[in-house]
Amino acid sequence: MRPECFPLDTVCEAAKILTGASDPVAAMPSVLNVLSSFMGLETGALALLDDSGGKAGPINPFLIAATTKGSATLPATTGALPVEVTRTVFRTGVTLVSRDVTADIGPAGLPKGASHDRYAFIAVPIREQVHSPYVIGVLGAWRDLTDGGWELLDEAQRVMTMIASILEQSIKFRRLVARDRERLMEEARLALRKANEKDVGPVPAPPQPIEGVIGDSPAIKAVIAQIRKVAPTNTPVLLRGESGTGKELFARAVHALSDRKDKPFVKVNCAALSQSLLESELFGHEKGSFTGAVSQKKGRFELADKGTLFLDEIGEIGPEFQAKLLRILQEGEYERVGGTRTLKVDVRLVTATNRDLEAAVARGDFRADLYFRICVVPIVLPPLRERLEDVPVLAQTFLTRFNAENGMDKRLTPEALNLLTRCQFPGNVRELENCISRVAALSSGAEIDAQELACSQGNCLSADLWRMQTGEHSPIGGLAARMPLPVIDSSRDPRPAPSPCPHPSPVCSAPAPSAPPAEPAVPPQDDRARLLDAMERAGWVQAKAARLLGLTPRQIGYALKKHGIEVRKF
Repeated sequence: MRPECFPLDTVCEAAKILTGASDPVAAMPSVLNVLSSFMGLETGALALLDDSGGKAGPINPFLIAATTKGSATLPATTGALPVEVTRTVFRTGVTLVSRDVTADIGPAGLPKGASHDRYAFIAVPIREQVHSPYVIGVLGAWRDLTDGGWELLDEAQRVMTMIASILEQSIKFRRLVARDRERLMEEARLALRKANEKDVGPVPAPPQPIEGVIGDSPAIKAVIAQIRKVAPTNTPVLLRGESGTGKELFARAVHALSDRKDKPFVKVNCAALSQSLLESELFGHEKGSFTGAVSQKKGRFELADKGTLFLDEIGEIGPEFQAKLLRILQEGEYERVGGTRTLKVDVRLVTATNRDLEAAVARGDFRADLYFRICVVPIVLPPLRERLEDVPVLAQTFLTRFNAENGMDKRLTPEALNLLTRCQFPGNVRELENCISRVAALSSGAEIDAQELACSQGNCLSADLWRMQTGEHSPIGGLAARMPLPVIDSSRDPRPAPSPCPHPSPVCSAPAPSAPPAEPAVPPQDDRARLLDAMERAGWVQAKAARLLGLTPRQIGYALKKHGIEVRKF
């Protein structure tokens, strides 16, 4: 009876498994089992070249990366594949088909635990790339010939060759990512080691202050020290911190202290643009590539060549664009939208986010390989509540700037400065600047007293922000969601109106852990209204609406579909 085989079904199933797997080697046991079920090729295995750089050993050293029992790194001598035959395929790059293993190879060529000697063996090379003489792997399998099937060996060879071709690019990419990650981790270790090294020799002159950075607290000094150490290198920097902590200011400092200071500094707010517009903005486009593209436009990467590119709100980009961004960060090359010519750029990348990227990676919202690419040297910017000793000098600086812009000469009393240092400022430095501008514009005299501050008059919104802060939804934004809630004085009015700062309040008392207040149940019919309101306030930009509601852009997209809301385009 002629054995059955299904070559087309085998290739189709193998392609489905490999193209849908993030790690092709981990998916190979399933492919080998498909070969066994559909083609009768038993006890197959995948061997990969051992290029780990260990001590000298045999020519073409290899490891068994996968068998029908699972994926694992096993030594070549385990018997999963004939050692000498496998090395021959590695050396010559020629497919080997033995119709009689015992006669051609000897007993060493039989599968482990074989009960007889009537087996055929097939081994096909997996090359680094098409037509390359360099072989990086060997796919091998046996066929039991007790029931015949010699005439099917040529078909089996062709099927295994097709599967090897599918594997070629996947394994190459896997190895490149692994090497790149190791290199990036080593660069990070060297950069951090350099940052932590103590200066020796003569006492150096005091460093010049960084333009725009105000404060002398230990927290801000530590950040400045990291910036000064990392800036002269080309290492990617990820600035992390809550909204209003001055991420763009420190990104400019990284550029100004680097060797690229005389080259362009280009910034892009990723949250302010849709994914399609972001691609055109970063990569540029060719004339006629889409409706409205009346001329060629250079992208921000091209404009920042030899300089620094600052990508703010990097955590807001979608998964599809993450893959496109990863390529230019890895290879340094890209094509304009609608173009075919490959462009190369030399750009120092600085990114910033107020999102918890580790949680986004765990959820699958942010690619792990892109995370490792941008998070080489993370620098955490402290919130203002952790550097309250800087509040007086910041307040005086903002008031001086207001006086110069408006031709006034107003001053803050010591009582007012003392009251400001007791506030928590969930909006950080930006909120303090707004607070000073507001009170300076509304005060009637030359001196600004504590009683004229918004928190003393019950007009400060900080208390509401702290009350709305929970572990899941954060009106403050991103990393602030990890902060514990401040203690709420139960003796005061439980309504959400902010309380004055001279007494214990959610804003002026130090934050301490407490359970989030129970939120009233929101009727389901209000969800649509809340979503519409957020979209209207965000100008129908989904990323902005997501921040207003404390959700991710993906959740906003699902909610719009659920409620049947059509996105308006302007």
